[in-house]
Amino acid sequence: MLFRVLLAAAGLTAMAAGSDPAAERLKRFNEWKFGMFIHWGPYSQASVEASWPLMRPAQHAGISEADYRALAKTFNPVQFDAKAWMRLAKEAGQRYVVFTSKHHDGFCMFDSAYTDYKVTKSPYGKDIALMLAEAAREEKMPLGFYYSPPDMNHPGFRDTSKPSSTNWTGEPWRAEWPLYIDYMEMQVRELLSRYGDVAVVWFDGLGEQRKYDGWRLHRTIREMQPDTLINNRIGLAGDYDTPEQRIPKGIPRKGAVVGNTDGSKDKGVDARAPRAEEFRPWETCMTINGTWGYNKNDKRYKSTTQLVQMLVDVASKGGNFLLNVGPTPEGTIQPEFVERLRGIGAWLKTNGDSIYGTTYGPWQNLSFGRSTARGKTVYLHVFEWPAGPLTVAGAAEKIASARMLAGGRPVRFSQKPEGLTLELAGRPAGEHATVIELRLK
Repeated sequence: MLFRVLLAAAGLTAMAAGSDPAAERLKRFNEWKFGMFIHWGPYSQASVEASWPLMRPAQHAGISEADYRALAKTFNPVQFDAKAWMRLAKEAGQRYVVFTSKHHDGFCMFDSAYTDYKVTKSPYGKDIALMLAEAAREEKMPLGFYYSPPDMNHPGFRDTSKPSSTNWTGEPWRAEWPLYIDYMEMQVRELLSRYGDVAVVWFDGLGEQRKYDGWRLHRTIREMQPDTLINNRIGLAGDYDTPEQRIPKGIPRKGAVVGNTDGSKDKGVDARAPRAEEFRPWETCMTINGTWGYNKNDKRYKSTTQLVQMLVDVASKGGNFLLNVGPTPEGTIQPEFVERLRGIGAWLKTNGDSIYGTTYGPWQNLSFGRSTARGKTVYLHVFEWPAGPLTVAGAAEKIASARMLAGGRPVRFSQKPEGLTLELAGRPAGEHATVIELRLK
C-alpha cells in the first residue's frame, strides 16, 4: 500500500518535470493544500446568507427580495483593507485565496462593464476585486475568483419580472438564454484580462450545470490563462472535485462522483490508498461557523483544534482545505475568525511539513488520527494522545527512524508482523494534533 503512496508522490514530482499544463496546475494545487475562501457582498449588512434569501425565502427568512436588492445602495465598507486580508491569510498558513467576484444574486464585486449592479456603483465606489488583486501580487499570494453561473439579476438567465424563488434555476429554453451565455463569457474574460494572474476560476453552477456551455467557458479560460485551475461546477470535470461542508469518508478516484453537499451521493470513493494514476484531485470548502456570509447572530464557531484536525483529515486523503471567512459590512474580519486562523497558522509553522505538498497517507481510518506522506517520509498525526505505546496495526513498511516533528526529539519504535509500535511514554501531547515523522528505509 505504501508503495502506491510513494508512486503518487513520485508522480507529482514527475509532473513538475514535464511540460503538461494540467500537470503543472495540479502540482501547484497540491503544494498549496490550505486556502482562504471569502464570501462578501452587500448581504453582509443584513446578516443573511449570500443570495439564498432570494431563491429560497422560506428557508432563509428575514428579508424580502426588494430589501435584499436595496442593500447595494448602502454598501460602504470603509474599513476594508485588502493588504490586511492577505497578511491574515499568510499568518494562517494559507497558500491561496478565492474571492466571490459574483454570487448568485448577480451583484459584481468587480467593475464589470456589462452591468450596473456592481460595487463601483455602490456608495463605496471602488473595485474590490482590483484592490485584492493588487494586494495579492504585493504579498505574493495566488488569488482566484469564485464566479456564479446562476444570476438572479440578469434577464437572460430568468424572467426578472417574477420573484427569484419561482425561477432561480434559470430558464434556458427562453430566447434570451444565448445572450446570457455571452454575458458570462464576457465577464469571465474581464476577470482574466484585468486582474493579473488568476489562480482559480471557481464556478458554482448548482443543478443542471450542462446548460452553461462549460466547453465554451473552459476554452476561454485555457486560451487566456492556461495555468488557471478550474473546478468541477460548470458541467465538466475540470481539474478537481469540490465537496462542500464535509470531508469524504475515503479517497476520491478518477471517474468518481463526489456529491457537493450530500455524502450519500459519493461513488468511487475508497478508504484504501489508490495508485497515483487513479487519484482524483479534490478540495473541500467549509465555514468556520455555520454560514458563508457574515452573520452577527451565528455563534456556532468551530474550535481551532477542530479546524486543524479537519485540515489534517483533508490532507490525509490527498485533498485541499478551502476555509471560508465572511467579512463584516465595514470590511473587517471578525475577531473570532482571526483568532482561529492565527491558531491554525501557529500550528502550521511547526507542523507545515506534514501538510504542504504531501499526498494521502498509507494508513487510512486510523482510530487515533491520520497519516500523510511525501517521498520516503510518512507523517503520523495523533489526535488522541495515548497513555502508553501507540500501535499502528498492519503497518508493515520498514521504518528507518522516527522523531517528533516539533522539536525533533527521536521516538523509540519496534516493528512486528502485526504492526508498528511507538514508545510515547512521558512525551507531552502537542496542541491540536501531534505529528511524528517516520523515515522509511
